[in-house]
Amino acid sequence: MSLESEFVIQNAIISSSLIKKMEGELSIHGISFTEYMVLHHLAKSTLKTMRRIELAEHVGLSASGITRLIAPMEKNNLVEKQANPRDARQSLVKLSLPGEKLYQDATVSFEHRSKIILGALSHSQLEKWIELSGKLGNTK
Repeated sequence: MSLESEFVIQNAIISSSLIKKMEGELSIHGISFTEYMVLHHLAKSTLKTMRRIELAEHVGLSASGITRLIAPMEKNNLVEKQANPRDARQSLVKLSLPGEKLYQDATVSFEHRSKIILGALSHSQLEKWIELSGKLGNTK
């Protein structure tokens, strides 16, 4: 097996393990890792609003997948559906005030667990990992 293939496999294992650990931490707040990622991307976006398709791309879901994920989040008042003033065919997703509060609370837990999980790595090692993985995110 090539070094590249080993790298992909190793990173898939690491990713799966990290998500499982974070799922446990986030379950205290009643959300999944993917729901946290939705809240995260909305919290960091302009006006705390994104197009559904854009949000799907950021979270790694299909258009129908993001719709299925967001429906219960809307029902739980974490996000709100909003019409796009420029294009009626596009719907926007907006972070609600309760969603923002939940995101802030969950982020405290997320940060705490992240520090525990990655405590064995130095600050410079983490920076280098982020830099290298960022280069992979830009490939097709």
